[in-house]
Amino acid sequence: MKQVLQLRVSQHLALTPQLQQSIRLLQLSTLELNQEIEIALADNPLLERVDDPMHSAVQLSGDGTLQRNSADENFDASSSNYTGDNSSDASRDHGSAETETATVTDFDSGERRADDLAATDWNASERRSDGEEDDRDLAHVNMATVTLREHLLGQLALKKLNERDRGLVAVLIEALDEEGYLGDELEDILAMLPAELEIEEQELSTALTLLQSFDPPGIGARSASECLALQLRRQEGPPARDSAPAVRELALRLVTGNLALLAARDFTRLRRIYQCSDDLLRDAHALIKKLAPHPGRAFAKHESNYVVPDVIVRKVRNAWQAFLNPEVMPKLSINQAYARVLREQRGTDGAANMGSRLQEARWLIKNVQQRFDTILRVAEAIVERQRSFFTHGEVAMRPLVLREIADTLGLHESTVSRVTTQKFMLTPLGVFELKYFFGSHVATDAGGAASSTAIRALIKQLVGAENAKKPLSDSKIAQMLGEQGIVVARRTIAKYRESLRIPPVSLRKTL
Repeated sequence: MKQVLQLRVSQHLALTPQLQQSIRLLQLSTLELNQEIEIALADNPLLERVDDPMHSAVQLSGDGTLQRNSADENFDASSSNYTGDNSSDASRDHGSAETETATVTDFDSGERRADDLAATDWNASERRSDGEEDDRDLAHVNMATVTLREHLLGQLALKKLNERDRGLVAVLIEALDEEGYLGDELEDILAMLPAELEIEEQELSTALTLLQSFDPPGIGARSASECLALQLRRQEGPPARDSAPAVRELALRLVTGNLALLAARDFTRLRRIYQCSDDLLRDAHALIKKLAPHPGRAFAKHESNYVVPDVIVRKVRNAWQAFLNPEVMPKLSINQAYARVLREQRGTDGAANMGSRLQEARWLIKNVQQRFDTILRVAEAIVERQRSFFTHGEVAMRPLVLREIADTLGLHESTVSRVTTQKFMLTPLGVFELKYFFGSHVATDAGGAASSTAIRALIKQLVGAENAKKPLSDSKIAQMLGEQGIVVARRTIAKYRESLRIPPVSLRKTL
């Protein structure tokens, strides 16, 4: 084979280190970005941080509002000093010197119980002499929380018992799960105890009875039925409508005999079994719903996850506009002392290594600026298309896909996906992830489309306004939406209802 020298022209895409860093920073959340910057600061002496923006990013005031302190920030291109703002923000007159207060919406679906107070340090709830509540860090409250085991052992220490009985109760306390239930049978616990102690099952049963008298009521139960029955038997106080002897007796019979029928809301069969009136059954059901089926949850440790918004949306001159949150934007610059030494030693062997570090610092500053610029562009495009949402709420959400934003901004769809992941927007309606504003669509009779988010909001409104004695079925909801021009199948209604954690029609029915 004859060897021939040829010249060919071809194109190929190469991911430079700078581009790789830009992509990586774009997909990081705000907290992860700050961790990445801290690593770079520790590794590169030519990079420095003017301040720590996360220290004052979110301040929770005593009245439960989110306070943000803005500051005038600029980007000096000549000194490569990025302070987290850009020229487009300055032209919008967004009043960066003002202090803004926005109410934070809590999306936690769980309800706070009064029992939680028993698991916290009572000193955390003391009030100041002027009548205002002590404004403490929530982390201090979590540190003061006692466990269920500690709470029960503290009560055991106050009992006048001999060492044998005290030890048996302590064994049962150790056998409780996080919900406060005794998951093991007494025979199994007895089998694990040393045989030389000659402990009888009656002694262990007596110890369990003593444990079930401890606070909180229902502790040490072996089933949900026993847990609710223990709470009903311990109820005290003057007889009210929902705690009258007849109501309490019926409630006790329900939880011990037909709890499954009550959970299924089969009130017709229950009335026939107990020969009671609707009013009496309704009061007994209301009394049972006030009980705590999981007494140990009040002592569980709940870790608070805080969300720092990257974008803030507010109305300016009757128009909704998006602004970057300056308090979470790192203020990075080149260390002038090291840069001066580098200039003085230019041409030496050590200057070459320092020169590469200087280039890395400039790349990081530029990529951080580009990251926030891209987030702002995407947020502005979202706000432009979802103006009705900010004015009227979820029912006005319009269908939106990533490709629509990508085509508008001239970006790739994967770039928009990275921007909208783990990036949050603070609005007058609450804090939302940017991905929340994207959703599928459902066709309408008029040839248009309705957002799945808007349909969920409509379902929530219809269920909230329904007659509790005759709740709406999924087919009826689909029919009512069809009358409004929204064509939705019954199975789609069921899927949306389950995503909203709305029980089926049989579990929503009341007397």
